[in-house]
Amino acid sequence: MKAGKRSAVKKPLAGQRVLVTRARHQAEALAARLRRLGATVVAVPSIEIRPPRSFRPLDSALRRLDQYDWLILTSVNGVGALFSRLRRVRLSLRNLKHLQVAAIGPATKAEAERRGLRVRVAPPEYVAEALVKALRRRVKGKRVLLVRARVARDILPKALRRAGARVEVVEAYQTVAPPKSRRLLRKVIRDRRPHWVTFTSSSTARNFALLVRAGRVRAALKGIRVASIGPVTSKTLRELGVRVNVQAWTYAIPGLVQAIVSAERGSRSRRKLR
Repeated sequence: MKAGKRSAVKKPLAGQRVLVTRARHQAEALAARLRRLGATVVAVPSIEIRPPRSFRPLDSALRRLDQYDWLILTSVNGVGALFSRLRRVRLSLRNLKHLQVAAIGPATKAEAERRGLRVRVAPPEYVAEALVKALRRRVKGKRVLLVRARVARDILPKALRRAGARVEVVEAYQTVAPPKSRRLLRKVIRDRRPHWVTFTSSSTARNFALLVRAGRVRAALKGIRVASIGPVTSKTLRELGVRVNVQAWTYAIPGLVQAIVSAERGSRSRRKLR
């Protein structure tokens, strides 16, 4: 056997076609990991990041930064929007330096720190509930600025308010289902049927259902294994009637890929025992 063929056989995802539904500008981080492990990747975004309906609430909050004690960031997109608007209102990193910063997820923390922020709180579990637990005793009587997407769970602001914080939620961006993906997604499912489909947020799941038409998502995914990045996304998928085959142990891209690899290895071991 040639060396090239031997290395291909050893790759744990060889022969697997994986559908990636992340936003186009973020899909490559996941796609590259899957390809290195032998998978064939088909990328069809089920979400597109767009500006909010209005930047006025965010701009207003930025002009009043001296009134806040904490800044909470929940996504890389939120970090990008924050710094983009900061420049628009003629402010700089210096205007953020007095804030205590909390972030959900390693990618959000890394992006915030790359831009010069010091992230003081980043819980090991990348969900709102973990951040609430980490902040509950630190925010009583404090003013908190929460920068997030238009559609997001209310658990974080509600729990922080119960803990005594004064929370202001501002919309930094919104996620929509890309109209161009509708025909492409249906074609992929029909003609290049994947073995796996990945969901990296509740938005990717909900918009996927919109693109394949509500009520038909279970039929569209029949015979395709579903990989979810974490419990919140899994809950959304189940609400849509979708069975989740694997869920990442660590709620980030490396954990999602590892969950698929482990499932594939398990399937191959079972086939060998037959």
